[in-house]
Amino acid sequence: MRLVSFLQVLLLLGTGAYLALVTLENPGVVRLPLPTGRGELTVPVGLGVSIFLGLGVLFAALLLLPGLWRERVRRRRETRLRRQAEDRLTATLQARLGSATPTEVVTDSEVTP
Repeated sequence: MRLVSFLQVLLLLGTGAYLALVTLENPGVVRLPLPTGRGELTVPVGLGVSIFLGLGVLFAALLLLPGLWRERVRRRRETRLRRQAEDRLTATLQARLGSATPTEVVTDSEVTP
């Protein structure tokens, strides 16, 4: 999991560096080719940087979500199992205390010398 996080950070830093270079080379507007191969999208540099950084953050979040989800499910399961074990222990203890016969207490006056 640490390797994936490291790669995510490298990818985001690389994306940010690339966008900084594009910003320096094209101070006004950025022409982004459309995925269909026809035409291009002309946007201001700030919007282009925001779009690509947003995509990078979305990508990183999607890579992190499965691990966070598994951890959440594991914690819920452990909490449920712990609560069930405590309930069983409490019930067992109450049953044993309820079935125990009280011991007779002998006082000094009952003891004959």
